[in-house]
Amino acid sequence: MSSEGRSEKSIEKAEIVDEKHAHNVSVSTKEVDTGAQLVAGADIELDEAESLRIRRKIDWHIMPLMCTLYWIQFMDKTTLGSAAILGINEATHLTTNQYNWLGTIFYLSYLLFEYPQNLALQAFPVGKWMSVNITIWGIVLCMHAACTNFAGLFVVRFILGACEGAITAGFMIVSSMFYTRKEQTLRVGYWFLMNGTAQIISGFISFGSLHIRTGGMEPWQWLMIITGILTLICALAYWFLFPDSPTNAWFLTMEERAKAVQRIKENQTGVENKHFKKDQMIEALTDYKTWLFALFSALDNIPNSLTNQRQIIVSSFGFKPLQTTLLGCVDGLVEICTIWSGVTIAARVKDGRAYVGAIYFMPTLLGVILINTLPWSDKVGLLFSQWLSGISVTAFAMSLSWLSSVTAGHTKKITTNAIMLSAYCIGNAAGPFMWQAKYKPRNHVPWAIIGVCYAICPLILLVIRYMLRQENKRWDHEPPDQTYDDMYIEVVDKDGNSVEKKVDKEYLDLTDQQNREFRYVL
Repeated sequence: MSSEGRSEKSIEKAEIVDEKHAHNVSVSTKEVDTGAQLVAGADIELDEAESLRIRRKIDWHIMPLMCTLYWIQFMDKTTLGSAAILGINEATHLTTNQYNWLGTIFYLSYLLFEYPQNLALQAFPVGKWMSVNITIWGIVLCMHAACTNFAGLFVVRFILGACEGAITAGFMIVSSMFYTRKEQTLRVGYWFLMNGTAQIISGFISFGSLHIRTGGMEPWQWLMIITGILTLICALAYWFLFPDSPTNAWFLTMEERAKAVQRIKENQTGVENKHFKKDQMIEALTDYKTWLFALFSALDNIPNSLTNQRQIIVSSFGFKPLQTTLLGCVDGLVEICTIWSGVTIAARVKDGRAYVGAIYFMPTLLGVILINTLPWSDKVGLLFSQWLSGISVTAFAMSLSWLSSVTAGHTKKITTNAIMLSAYCIGNAAGPFMWQAKYKPRNHVPWAIIGVCYAICPLILLVIRYMLRQENKRWDHEPPDQTYDDMYIEVVDKDGNSVEKKVDKEYLDLTDQQNREFRYVL
């Protein structure tokens, strides 16, 4: 945004403020953050020990639920890959192309419903909306077991994708509501690494399903039923236990809620705002970093088609179905270790997100090279090469928290989240079509495409860091902007009287471009 454009916007805002001061109120409550009424004009004492106590209380009540659901959702969407080893292709007469379409339609549906899901997350209570979606997809997952052909599976996978669009977007919003920017890097990493846990648990469930012997049900059908029931149990827990925001978290007292809101003041992003703001949506669409993160997301997730291909590839190395199922657990262990180490390093190294993310692509590129060059007879070497190819998932986990940390304004945030996750869908939807029967067994073409994607992605991260650093430098040399320094809202006190209370700019639901005290984390 140019200096002239910002000046015009400041003048326009100042005129609004002056007009409202005639009525002794600067802004309406719907324009500001939901946390404003808790902290406006309040003298809240929050030392480091108290902040840590509240954070621990938040951790104990929401992190187990977030980690459990992220394990459940990843396990559910990858049941297709596990079911392929358990006989779904033969039972439903799937061709290679139809199987690929089942992977693609999930993400096309995810893409179609992503922005509506983000709008719903802004309009409705976050926890309750996620619970509704979890319930629907738990039922639909169980319905997989009743499918006998491609058409039936196509429909249930479409519904599954539509429902899951609420989860990662909802988690990004919740993480920014409850945690500081530094804490978000770790917490997003913690719930995202549950993808690895899902691969391990799914491997054991698949192993158990393989040994279920009933006359009317095949192992892949039992896999769908078991995972569907686990999902429905999770939906019930979310309805009753998951908070919608710090302002109404059931496990916090009123005083603790105010302190929880005050705790994240340093983010300059507030908690949330249920009022859709068109100007924030436009700013998100015209912000260069929105599209750089989207490009990274798309390219980084084209290789994610490996999710549904890994067990098929491992089986092609010469391993038996039982061995293949158990070896899938190692993929999960690799993901857990790499994400945990990556986010831990990024949280401790000042301004190191892009550097850590870029470095974690190096082992992945090595794995891609080895899997293309090792002799086909070296199945152990090929197996280890494939495990190396999963290390770069760390960078995507960090990009989710990074985007949330460098975006302010609730409508802008849900728009940028939707765009990034839509790009994630595009990458995942395109990926499965690389895996054509004519490329088997070495799959040189898809592995080459994966290598190119993984070579470009670290460069994008470094470009984003450079441009954000330049923005920070430019703002450091600007004169202080006092446009939003004298803003008030009208609230009702405990005696029922309407009083004015001053609102700090951190709770005015300003975007990162409007708030000139905002600085991008690197």
